[in-house]
Amino acid sequence: MRWITFDCFGTLVDWRTGFASAVRPLFGERTDDVLHAYYAHEAIVERLKPHRSYKEVLVTALARAAQECGVAAPSTETARPLAAAWASMPVFDDAEPMLAELRRQGWRLAVLTNCDDDLFAVTHQRFRTPFDLVLTADRVRGYKPAPWHFLAFERITRVDRRDWVHVANSWYHDIAPARALGVQHVWLDRDRTGESGVPALAHVHSAADVLQAAGRLTDRVDPARIPVCC
Repeated sequence: MRWITFDCFGTLVDWRTGFASAVRPLFGERTDDVLHAYYAHEAIVERLKPHRSYKEVLVTALARAAQECGVAAPSTETARPLAAAWASMPVFDDAEPMLAELRRQGWRLAVLTNCDDDLFAVTHQRFRTPFDLVLTADRVRGYKPAPWHFLAFERITRVDRRDWVHVANSWYHDIAPARALGVQHVWLDRDRTGESGVPALAHVHSAADVLQAAGRLTDRVDPARIPVCC
């Protein structure tokens, strides 16, 4: 049984477009500045103890980012409705054809996401076919790049690692921990950020290219012989 796990937001769902649209009414022309600061603060808040829901992370990190940028921070009541943006975040156009073909080829599909159960439940409804397994930050009580999603998935499925590939856009949240844990991975580098000096097992820029890359990784080929794209 072959499994392929996905990060969701940024990999299958256009998080940047959806989130920017949600916060633009709050910050106007300063939206890009606040979002740039937000990503750094989000990572900090996610590491705080005890574990916080992603909705709490969202509100806290956004307030800190606004303060850093010198703009009025949204109140808790103003920011909480941002969670409604999950209902309108678009699935990337190339995601559904890829997922359908993977299912046709016999893969089982899972999502490992830094999200709350209820938020992902809204997003899950946007996909044509449900995933076979979903592990949220709610369920594992932690956020990637900590290893809890990966370890929980392995424990639940008892997957042979030779039959498991993780696919994600974020180097920081997903590819780096997958490499550290020895999990086969395909870097779907939608943002074309690159990562100097540290190659992924497979590096692609579109969902269509994930199909071949994942298949080659599970064909019992020595990973050192798998070509790395650009």
